[in-house]
Parts: sequence; C-alpha cells; structure tokens
Amino acid sequence: MSSPYMETAPPEIDRKIEEASVDTRDVVVRVEGDLSGTKTYGSEWLVVTNDHVLVVPEDATNGTQQAAISELLDVRVDDLVGGGVVEFENREGPPVRIGFSQSLRPKFAEIAESVKAMARGEALSLPKEVDETRCGSCGRLLPEKNGVCAVCMRKWDTFQRIVGYMLKYPFQAGVTAAFTILATVLSLVPPKITQYIIDDVLTPRSGVEKLTWFVGALATVRITMWAGDIGTRFFSRRLGFLAIADLRQDLYRQFQILPLRFYDRRRIGSLVSRMTNDSDRLEVYMVFDMPFILSNGLTFFGILGVLFFTSWELALLICIPIPPIVYAGSRIWTRMMKFWNRWGAQWSRLYSQLNESINGIRVVKAFAQENREGERFDEHNIAVRDVSVIGERNWFVFFTVTNFLMTCGGFLIWYFGGLQVLEERLTLGQLMLFVSYMWMMYQPLRWFGDFYNFMMRAFAGAKRIFEVIDHEPEPFDNPDAISMPRIEGRITFKDAYFGYDPGKPVLKGIEFDVAPGEMIGLVGKSGGGKSTLINLICRFYDPDRGAVLVDGHDMRDVSLRDLRSQIGMVHQEPFLFDGTIAENIAYGKQDATMDEVVRAALAAEAHEFIVKKPDGYDMRVGERGNRLSGGEKQRMSIARAILHDPRILILDEATSSLDTPTERKIQLAISRLVEGRTTFAIAHRLSTLRSASRLVVVDEGRVAEVGTHEELMERQGIFHRLVKTQQETTAVMGVGADG
Repeated sequence: MSSPYMETAPPEIDRKIEEASVDTRDVVVRVEGDLSGTKTYGSEWLVVTNDHVLVVPEDATNGTQQAAISELLDVRVDDLVGGGVVEFENREGPPVRIGFSQSLRPKFAEIAESVKAMARGEALSLPKEVDETRCGSCGRLLPEKNGVCAVCMRKWDTFQRIVGYMLKYPFQAGVTAAFTILATVLSLVPPKITQYIIDDVLTPRSGVEKLTWFVGALATVRITMWAGDIGTRFFSRRLGFLAIADLRQDLYRQFQILPLRFYDRRRIGSLVSRMTNDSDRLEVYMVFDMPFILSNGLTFFGILGVLFFTSWELALLICIPIPPIVYAGSRIWTRMMKFWNRWGAQWSRLYSQLNESINGIRVVKAFAQENREGERFDEHNIAVRDVSVIGERNWFVFFTVTNFLMTCGGFLIWYFGGLQVLEERLTLGQLMLFVSYMWMMYQPLRWFGDFYNFMMRAFAGAKRIFEVIDHEPEPFDNPDAISMPRIEGRITFKDAYFGYDPGKPVLKGIEFDVAPGEMIGLVGKSGGGKSTLINLICRFYDPDRGAVLVDGHDMRDVSLRDLRSQIGMVHQEPFLFDGTIAENIAYGKQDATMDEVVRAALAAEAHEFIVKKPDGYDMRVGERGNRLSGGEKQRMSIARAILHDPRILILDEATSSLDTPTERKIQLAISRLVEGRTTFAIAHRLSTLRSASRLVVVDEGRVAEVGTHEELMERQGIFHRLVKTQQETTAVMGVGADG
C-alpha cells in the first residue's frame, strides 16, 4: 500500500525538483496543495527530502521555493478562512509557504510536525494512514471522513458480496429460485387463458362447457400461483434473514478484533449506525428486494418473448417507453447514491451526538446544558431531514416521469392495436392479451424507481459495512506467532518510539528492563506517557520504532491471544457490564466456580458490601455498573483481576476511588496479589507506590529517572519535586502531607 504522503506528481514537477539541484530519489514526502500563492485555487506541490523543503508550483510563472531543514527556525500551520498555510521560517531569507483548503489540513499538519522534528535532528515519522476527506479516484468530497464515494463505488462487486452471503445457504436459495421460476411461468398463463375465453367462447358464443373448462383452468392456475407465492415468500424471507444475521455477526466479530487505532479515528455513533441503520437497509434489500429482482426480471423477459412471437409490431410499440426509462434510471443512479451516502453520514452524526448526550447525561444536567444539547440535536436532525427531502424530491420527479412514459405506451397499444382489430389482423382476445402483458411488463418498471431507491440505500449501507469488515484486524490468528502458554514476566523496552499520530511522538526512545515478579511504579506529570507505556505492554498499539520484548521475544512475534490472556488490568475508571456481580467478577475466567468468585471478592475487600446487597452476588449492577458506588466498582474490578490470575498485572490508579480505611485494606490485598507477578502501577498519590521495587519517572515521553522511592528522594530530581509539590498542595487543602 502506497503512502498517502507520496502522491504521484506530473512530470514537470519532477523536472522542477531536479532544476533545484535535488535528486528525486531522495524525496520522502510529495503532496499536492490546492491553493496557489495568491490564495486562489491552484496547484502547488510540497516536497520534502532528508535535507530540504521545497514548494513547487505547477504554474510556470512562479518559481520554486526552497529551504534547508537544518536552517529552519520554526514550522507553523496558520488557519485561514476555509483553509490554511504551512510556513517554514528560515534563519536567512523569506519563509517558504504553501496553502491548502480545509479538507487537506490534517495531512499538512502531520507533515509540518514531522519536518519540525527533522529540524531537531529526529527521523521522519508520518502516519501510515491519513483521514480521507476527498475520494482518491475522482477528488469529490466524501460524505464523512474515510467514507465511501458514491460515484466510484464498485456496485457490481458490492452486489456480488451481498449475493455471496445468501449463497451460504444453497438449499434455501435453490428452493427460493425454484418457487420463483414456477410462480413467474404460471403468471404468464392467465392472460393467455383470457384470450381463449374471449376469442373461443365469448365472441362465437360457443357454449357453457368451454367456458367452464377455461374458468376451471384459470382457477387452477391462480391457486397454484398462490401456493407458489407463499413458498417464495417463506423461503426468500428465511434466506434473507439468515444472510443478514451472518453479516451482522461478521460485523460484530470484526468490531471485537479491530485495533484501537481504528477506533481512535472514528466516532462510536458512526460505527453503531453501521450495525443498526445500514444493516436495516441491507436487510430490507435482502429480504424483500432481491426476490423482486428475480421474479420481475423473469416476468419482464418472458413477456417480451411472448409479445414478439405474437406481434412484433405491437411489441416494439410497447418497448418505446423502456429506453428513456432505463436511461433516466442510469442517470439518477449516481445522483441518488450521493444523496443516500450523505443521508447515511448525517445519520451517523446524529447517532454520535445522541450517544454522547446520553452517556454524558450527568454532565449535561450538572452544567444545566439541556437546551444546548437539544440545539445540537436539532442541528443534526435538520441535516438528516434536509438531505432526505432533497433525495425524495429527485426521486419523485423520476417516478412521475416514468409513470407518464408508461401511460404513453398504453395509449399506443390501444390505438394501433385497435386499428389491427378493426382491420381483422388481430383478434380482440389477442389485443386484451397485449394489454394485460403490457401492464404486467410495465409493473416492474413502475416500481423500478422504488426498487432503485431501496437498492441505492442498501448498496451505500453495504459498502459502509464492508469497509469495516475489510479493515485489517489485530493478528490473533497469525500462524507464525510464537506460542507462549506461560509468560514469565520479563518486559524490556528497547529504544521504543510511539505516537498516536506518528508525527507527534508521545514516547521517545524508552529504554528499561523489568525482571519477572518486579513491581514497577510509573510516575510523572499528566500527559507524560505513563498510560501510553501501559498500552504498549498490553499491545493495544505497536511501537513506531524500537521494540517491546516479553521474555526476550518481540511482542509483535508473540501470539496475541497468549499475551492478552496473561495480562490483568485494574483501570482508574472500572467498566462493569450489565450483568450480575458474580458474572462481572468472573468475566476473565468464565469457568470460575462460585467459591473462586467469593475468594476473589474477599481478597479485594468486596465481599462485605456484596453480601449486604439485596440479591448478593446475583444483584445486577446496571449499565456500566451505575447501581454501585465508585469505590464498590473499583473493588469489583480488583476482584476480577485477582480471579483472572495474570502473569502481568497493571494497576492504573487502582485505589483512586477508595476512602482511606478501605485503601489500606486494598493495599494489603494488592501486596498479596503482586507476589510472583510482574506489576506496573500508576498512581498520582505517590505514597501508594512505596512498596514498588523501582519507580520509573516518565517525563515528556522519556525515562527521566529510575530507582527506589528513597533513592529518588535523595537524588532530589524530578520525583523529589513531584513529591514536594504534592505535599504542599495537600497541606494547603488541609488533607495532610502525602509522600
């Protein structure tokens, strides 16, 4: 996969780079800006090598700007109305500038940070992915970041994948097809019987016997059609529901195994919308529209064949409205796909805002912001309404025009067919056959618009679902991974660099080694990188450079399932599922007995409050544990970690929600828990880390100090200052000195 920061430039750009005495083989960044030096729309290219920054215009009247990276004083990104500019300030001479529209801001901001790091002597580091706001093929704005371009979407590929889910059930698919073909063939018979009734019975008045026979045949066909229709509906709906259930299952499974980087770049509400809104649209298509396609397609071509066999002149007249209808449908496809993609994107934003406001309802009420949240919801709701109105308006015009064209076909058949009847070139029964078949053939076209409408919605939703399913998951099933059923617990950081955006590293060259069974306290100012270290230990992320080793093996080579199954975590903000207390404690060990659950609760000082609850261990804790206090949730989280019995234990402010008496009990429980395990503990109350084997002070992404509590206090460095500051703060607050 090519880098989003190495775009393909026209040949004249490479020529201008060479004219600036720069070898094009040394280029590490080449991206196009869409504003010229006059801040009007135009094309300028930002080119970065290991030594230089160049801004190369496509306009031959403007010259190339150039600066040496070693001579840069600063790199700034300034916001303008609707866009921005990156300015590279030189020690000597004018600054080098390049402008861009707002849609390109994320990309240019990353480049600016990376060049700034290069000016400090660091290596170039850029994300492997960048949020896309425009389609890479046609350049159109996407309905949402990293969304689906309605114009460039490969509709046939999407259709094949949808059908693939249905073909997983060959019996249901085969029976559905058989019933559909039977019903379609039988639907062609009644108009023919009606022709015989008119021409052979009513016109010559031939008698009751023939009439009885034909009416009986007509009734038999209709009853058989009714039975076939029931079979088609039953099996087609079963097939559709089975297929959409499989797709939802694949989507949910994918949600569970996607890396955290995927979630960092997307809003939860947008992802929930794929499971709800998008899958609902696809369900309607699979259950109702797919059988419609098969039955009406067969009906259309079957009738066309019969009509041409009977009278090719009248058949051609019937076909006159079809080409303009098909042409109008193909023209409206792209437009309606754009609207339904926008509709899906607006729904995603609505879901996101709804998700935020409900999850943060306590904050909303605490700050009396109900009206503000209501206004935000109204804004998204109106956006959904407006795009829906525009889409339906376009569709209404198409539907009205196609209906008119079909009516014109009826006029033609009655006039020219009537002339043939008067000239005795056609019987009255044959004319009625044509009229009946005409409306049967037009009927699929009459609902062609509605079908197109639903199909476009479904395809847009399917593409958004497949976008998630196709994303690279975490390597749980890597066959080459090293199996480690029992980890000893040695953790080694070797020159590890990491940034959630690689152009902005959070960790910078981390180096330290942790022996099995050692307890490490991670301390430092907020934002210094402590939690990021924990994320690398759990392999929620991989380092951008360097490595993290477990028992001497690079974590990237170790079975992810083996690694994660032997790590236990107690978070600062514990998360409980909406189940019973016992189920939450046993979450990491599903086969745990009740005795094991109780022993873990006793060790975590949780048993006492649990047995006082009305239902004890069978009490349901509510969503996110909202029926428990913060301290109770924290102790349950500790009990869950104890029962999990991990080889590596991570305590992230594990006692932050506890009162002092309970905290002392928990400290005793933790001291028993950490025995024989490698433990990493983060705590802002530094006194809670006195029992740690060593303290690692992380400052601005680097290991600043390592040592015991006493050693670091004697050194009077960063840790000493943190302790003194905390003592002064707590003394002023009247809490008492800590440290």
